[in-house]
Amino acid sequence: MHLKKRPSEIGAQQALAAIGQSELMTLFTQRFNHYLTDIAQVLLTHDIFDYPKSNKYVMDTFNCLLKDNVIPIVNENDTVATDELDHKTTFGDNDQLSAIVASHVNADLLIVLSDIDGFYDQNPKKFANASLIPTVNIINEETFTVAGGSGSRFGTGGMQTKLLAAKRMLAENRQMILANGRDPRIILDILAGKKIGTLFTKNRSENQPQSETSPTINH
Repeated sequence: MHLKKRPSEIGAQQALAAIGQSELMTLFTQRFNHYLTDIAQVLLTHDIFDYPKSNKYVMDTFNCLLKDNVIPIVNENDTVATDELDHKTTFGDNDQLSAIVASHVNADLLIVLSDIDGFYDQNPKKFANASLIPTVNIINEETFTVAGGSGSRFGTGGMQTKLLAAKRMLAENRQMILANGRDPRIILDILAGKKIGTLFTKNRSENQPQSETSPTINH
């Protein structure tokens, strides 16, 4: 749309979301066609999980799709989710949305693919001596301090939101891996047990992810 910055008006943001969602699904369809794999679009708002009846309906959808080997492409329904409504509809960001979905589908492992190789002891874009932390067992105030601020001027996330997603996974005794998604084939290396990115796990002796069930992938 030839924009130089993210618009501040809610209506403009929702319009862009509607345009972008169509473009995204076209790209996903093209990519998964290479693997002869069917996909489906699932657009969610936070209140869907808050109310028992809507929660049951969406979980029935997930269960049927997964049973039929159809991959759900999940996103927030930005065209209707705003903070101005009377009840909570927004997830805030896709990192936390992915953790919520991972929890509801009972996934053992959440893979978050980003533009960074993992969680560092300081910002690797600013400090050449930054070191990748291979395993994180506890997320506290110090961890969030290390994470720093938000991401790009177009996005809403950053390392803070990834830590919030990881915190939720750890609280439910699940695992999360943060890795660089520049080459999506990295997923195969992760599932093969290779030490890639940062593994968030409660088990201090855990060096590799436990992924007996299919992971949820946020890219």
